[in-house]
Amino acid sequence: VAVGGSSKQALSKLWVDTFGLTKKSSFRSEKENVDEDILQCGRGPFAVEVDIMQPIDASKAPKVHVPPLNHIGLWIDDLPKCVDELTAQGVRFTPGGIRKGAAGFNVAFIHPKGNEAAPLSGEGVLIELVQAPDNVIKAFDSVKDE
Repeated sequence: VAVGGSSKQALSKLWVDTFGLTKKSSFRSEKENVDEDILQCGRGPFAVEVDIMQPIDASKAPKVHVPPLNHIGLWIDDLPKCVDELTAQGVRFTPGGIRKGAAGFNVAFIHPKGNEAAPLSGEGVLIELVQAPDNVIKAFDSVKDE
């Protein structure tokens, strides 16, 4: 989950100081106009990542703080296969293809708006597909029949 705001410090007061999430790392990208902290809730393969983000320049796009719920991320077992299958079904992806994300995993983003060529989208929500690491895939495999 990624939450944007005009002040990462204000977001940190809630998510880190109040809720007790742990800061794992930071990421800054001029190209993506983002300054973010990568937080973690829980531990092990079932830990949840929460990114708190502010724009480097609030007057420029992309505006990572608008809307405040910037995107949700979903673990994917085989990201290239998933992107190919969804593209064939008419899902629109953001430019840039599969790339290294802020947390170090390969990612691809489903566009929040469809177009004529690819009408399926997040319907207003940016959706991040994240290549799951082996330990997450194994952990989910161990409980999938429960």
